[in-house]
Amino acid sequence: MSQFDVTIIGSGPGGYVSAIRCAQLGFKTAIIEKYSTLGGTCLNVGCIPSKAMLASSHHYEELQHFANHGIEVSGDVKVNLQKMIDRKQAVVDQTSGGVKYLMDKNKVTVFEGVGSFESATSVKVTKNDGSSEVIESKYIIVATGSKPSSLPFISIDKERIITSTEALKLPEVPKHLVIIGGGVIGIELGQVYLRLGAQVSVVEYMDRIIPGMDGALSKELTKVLKKQGMKFYTSHKVKEVTRNGNAVTVKADDAKGNEIALEGDYCLVAVGRRPYTDGLNAEKAGVQINERGQVVVNDHLQTTASNVYAIGDVIRGAMLAHKAEEEGVLVAEYLAGQKPHIDYNLIPGVVYTWPEVAAVGKTEEQLKADGVAYKSGSFPFKALGRARAGGDIDGFVKILADSKTDEVLGVHMIGARCADLIAEAVTAMEFRASAEDISRMSHAHPTFAEAIKEAALAATDNRALHV
Repeated sequence: MSQFDVTIIGSGPGGYVSAIRCAQLGFKTAIIEKYSTLGGTCLNVGCIPSKAMLASSHHYEELQHFANHGIEVSGDVKVNLQKMIDRKQAVVDQTSGGVKYLMDKNKVTVFEGVGSFESATSVKVTKNDGSSEVIESKYIIVATGSKPSSLPFISIDKERIITSTEALKLPEVPKHLVIIGGGVIGIELGQVYLRLGAQVSVVEYMDRIIPGMDGALSKELTKVLKKQGMKFYTSHKVKEVTRNGNAVTVKADDAKGNEIALEGDYCLVAVGRRPYTDGLNAEKAGVQINERGQVVVNDHLQTTASNVYAIGDVIRGAMLAHKAEEEGVLVAEYLAGQKPHIDYNLIPGVVYTWPEVAAVGKTEEQLKADGVAYKSGSFPFKALGRARAGGDIDGFVKILADSKTDEVLGVHMIGARCADLIAEAVTAMEFRASAEDISRMSHAHPTFAEAIKEAALAATDNRALHV
């Protein structure tokens, strides 16, 4: 029987990063993955492939506007969807191979199969051929991630009524893609197919899209996507989804009970994700699962079994790859006797549409609900020389700061390069910077990052210079 110091069930961003850190700290480490490729949902059917499709479709969209830059493209520009998907898969394969390389480099033993508890210190690995083996481990980390959620009355056939997994490998560009759910996944994939020529309709139960983010970001993204041709049905409750041949009908009621019926050839169900603990046999280890299907953990991410820990989508909190990575490192360092910490308020959120949307810290809605006195400063991208030079003038940066201390409480941005720009805000807030601190930092000109400096100036006595 194989014996390890640490065994990790699941090889997504949380699992494989935790394995690397455990190995760096001197633990004999194993990782268990039920699929033949490493990387979990994020790498195989989530973050990486969706960004590859977003990048390819963005290039196609940009070609339509090259004439504005004095570049004339002769002949028709056509979409080869299969080639686009093949490229996406090549990116996935290369990245997955990179994770395998990192496991080998760090001497992490990889087991292919389904991991399930036999006890708090033993895990059975059941392989695809039905054979199994049991490994012993002093510590076990559950990193089994999440799966797409659905609604109880929807029958997902993976052909016309699909999840995000199938949306990444469609055989054709939809004529009309109806998306149930206006969160990050639905909006990102919706923009991919909108760019490629599909009609896209988004049905959202809440009164706005990306409802977990600041309301100003939602409003601006809605405006931009409407301008691009996306249609929205917010405050609509879906009640029926039916398929007839290649046609899908989605029926929903608005806030007043009025029914709408949308006819499409594909329906993407993007109503969120659920923790994945199927087949884990957590009860055999004394690991508690709550009513939401999450593994229950304390502040050290320790489960109700003292030697078992859990990280990522399978526990409480935002379902984000980088959140899982931070938790994977935290557990490894905690097991090594170190004293790591995570400030969950400083885990940024990003929507990889174009313009990109990014945020960290508190929203205005949260500050108002908490009764916090704050001040706000905003700066539009259209006032930036760099934005005008590139033609990316949509969006703004908004900084929220404490009215008395000037400490930055939240940064919310929508525009070009925001997925990268948000790191500046995270850094500033990690060191508890004030808005004035940011306003006095030199930002290279011309850059998109100048919008952050200008928003900080706007938040400190309305001192923005270029608006």
